[in-house]
Amino acid sequence: MRKFYYIGAMLALPLTMEAQSAIDAYRFSQPDMKGTARYMGMGGAFGALGGDLSSISSNPAGLGVYRRGEVGITMNLDLQSATSETQGYKNTQNQTKFPLNNVGGVVSFNLYNKVMPNLNLAFTYNRAASFNARYSGSVPRLYNSLTNYIAGVTNTEGATVADVTATDKFDPYNPNDGGYAAPWLSILGYNSYFITPAGDNDQPDWMGQWNSNTSGSGVFDVLTSGGVDEYNIAVGGNFANKLFWGVDFGIMNLNYNMTSIWGEHLENATVDNTDRLSNTSADWTMANYYSASGTGYNVKLGLIYRPIQELRLGLSFASPTWYSINESYLARTNFNYKDISIPGMMQNDAVTNGGQWGTNSYNFRTPWKLAVSAAGVIGRNLIVSADFEWQKYDKMRFYDGGGSFYDYGYDDDYYPDWDYPWYDAPGAMRKASPRIYNSDPWYATNKDIETYYKSTTTIRVGAEYRITPRFSVRLGYAHTSSPVRKEAKDGSTLIYTSGTMTNYRMDNSTDYITCGLGYNFNNFYIDGAFVHKRLGSEYHAYTPDPANPQIPSPTSKLTLSNNQIILSAGFRF
Repeated sequence: MRKFYYIGAMLALPLTMEAQSAIDAYRFSQPDMKGTARYMGMGGAFGALGGDLSSISSNPAGLGVYRRGEVGITMNLDLQSATSETQGYKNTQNQTKFPLNNVGGVVSFNLYNKVMPNLNLAFTYNRAASFNARYSGSVPRLYNSLTNYIAGVTNTEGATVADVTATDKFDPYNPNDGGYAAPWLSILGYNSYFITPAGDNDQPDWMGQWNSNTSGSGVFDVLTSGGVDEYNIAVGGNFANKLFWGVDFGIMNLNYNMTSIWGEHLENATVDNTDRLSNTSADWTMANYYSASGTGYNVKLGLIYRPIQELRLGLSFASPTWYSINESYLARTNFNYKDISIPGMMQNDAVTNGGQWGTNSYNFRTPWKLAVSAAGVIGRNLIVSADFEWQKYDKMRFYDGGGSFYDYGYDDDYYPDWDYPWYDAPGAMRKASPRIYNSDPWYATNKDIETYYKSTTTIRVGAEYRITPRFSVRLGYAHTSSPVRKEAKDGSTLIYTSGTMTNYRMDNSTDYITCGLGYNFNNFYIDGAFVHKRLGSEYHAYTPDPANPQIPSPTSKLTLSNNQIILSAGFRF
């Protein structure tokens, strides 16, 4: 008889497990456009202009443009909308946020020198990225089940019944025998009756709930929050009012939270009913809770050259951000099986790790960026500006901070030859070899990054027209190409996720349409902007099987829209 209870005694030592994936890498590196109202109103096209508190973090040479000091603050009203569309069914979620976009100051020192007239220092805070999103929806017709995906994972791993079963002396989440650690997803699936062993318990053929007569529907709900806060310390100046330069040291603070729920209603599902299989209706949900926080640093270098008064050319380079990240995770299931009677089953839920959060620490490197810019000053009233930026998302990397212990049961994609055998040779990868021969625990994950992601290009254009000496109007547009390779989008490659978190998102291109107003009164200024952001994406409950493309995994088309109202105020001295 299957044992359902979970061992209560926990190890005193903290859990440290490798739980990251290529999907996590993009979550931490996804781009955004945040800043002052003037910066946003011109679509962020400030690489060759400068003289703005936000431009310092994009091209620090903009700091060299300052001739006097400045302090300013920017607030943002963010109206978010997310629409999912699946098989003709639509669902929309709305939420409102009120974040702080930017605050900072510049101090300018007059050197009374024609070669270097000014030397400027800046201290600024920027909300570099926001992770706030909420989307949910329904999948009216399923063609497979997450339970069968879990069974495939378990078969590939070669886990036995004993490997996933808790006893008075054995905890599968924290095996104390120094041996094999089964995937957390398999253990949770077994405790939730999602998967059933057939045949020999020492070499079982694991089965999910979906069979040839099964039908069903699915639901999902995803809530993410947090962001990346950037603290900048910059120095800049200019040579003979022709060549402007800047160096910026950025300290980054990352905070990411996700609650993800996937549920299925199945008819004629195969469920283990006390050592015999029954076909019944099954209703269940699996909720994943994930949190990551970390600090990092980067360096930015920039130049702006003004050959003539009417033309300015910009060049900037941003190093990767090197993060040290701590994460925690937990998963819980709730299930109801009609007409199933399982002796000893006193509850209808299961939780990973006895309800204790798993934890992990690791280092991560974001991609670097290179940008070129140009701006034209036409007369005294019109400025036109454009930026072109290149970013290498396939160069994101996880790496070891030293002295870590990894629970390969949580994230079991650690293969010495990096030849994923799922669907090609089920059961071929046995449980002993993958943890012995490869000394780099991030080898497979970093290979996944190269497989899923590619370089992106961002084009930003903006214009400002001064109607009167005090009043200006602005327009802007920005477009960032998709970071995802075609093979990862169209289902022709497997997508590996972390632990029990099987769902993921694949983003398409992002567009911004912006406008703004500005008013100056002596040394004071106030700017306003409206920004519309649109991002197309696709939600996947779990990875499609390239070997069986006729059986699609549950997906939903997402449209994520943000309408932002931005207000800046400042004082120049």
